[in-house]
Amino acid sequence: MTTQTDATTTTAETDPGAGAPDGRRQRSEASRTRIVQAMIALVSEGHTLPSAEAVATRAGVGLRTVFRLFKDMDSLYRGMQSELTDRIGTLIEAPLAGATWRERLDCLIERRSRAFEAILPLQIAADAQRHRSPALQEGRARLVRIQREALLGLLPPAVRADATLLEALDLALSFEAWRRLRTDQGQGPVAALGVMRRMAALLAAGAGP
Repeated sequence: MTTQTDATTTTAETDPGAGAPDGRRQRSEASRTRIVQAMIALVSEGHTLPSAEAVATRAGVGLRTVFRLFKDMDSLYRGMQSELTDRIGTLIEAPLAGATWRERLDCLIERRSRAFEAILPLQIAADAQRHRSPALQEGRARLVRIQREALLGLLPPAVRADATLLEALDLALSFEAWRRLRTDQGQGPVAALGVMRRMAALLAAGAGP
C-alpha cells in the first residue's frame, strides 16, 4: 500500500525540478532587467557603443548570460529602446490637467519637457545606431506614434482638420525639436520649455477657443 509519504517521495523523485521553472524564469527576468539597466547606465555616462563585456560587468552577470537572454546586441538595443519608450509613454499618455484644450496643451508641453530631458542622452545614443538596428528603427517609430497620438487626443476637431497647423504643432513639440534646442542651440531645460510654449502659442493663436 502506498502511503501519503510514499506518494510525495515518488513525485519528488520523478520530478526533481518541480517548482524550479518559475524560479528560473524569475531569475532570468531579474538578470534581463539588470542587463538593460546596465546598458542604459553606460549610455547615460557617455558610452555610445558599450561592449557586451562592459554591459555584463556593469550588470554583474557573465557574458554568456547576456547572450543567452539577448541573442545579439540589436536585441539589447531593443530592450533599451523599449524601456525608453515606456518611460516617455507613461508621462505623455497620463491624463492631462486643464479645463480647455489650450490648458491641456500647455500641460502636455511641460510634461514632454521632463520626459524628453530624462531620455535625451539615451535617445541620442540610440539614434546614432538607428541606421544599423531594426530594433531601434521600430522603437523610434513607436515613439513618434505615441507623441502624435497624445497630441491628436487633446486637439479640437477644427485644429485636427487643419493639416498644416497639425503638422507644425507635431514638429514643434517633438523630441527632435527638444534635442535641437538643448544640443545645437544651447538652451537650458527651462529656456527650451519656454521656446516650446511660445511656438505652440503662436501656432495656435488663430485656432479658436
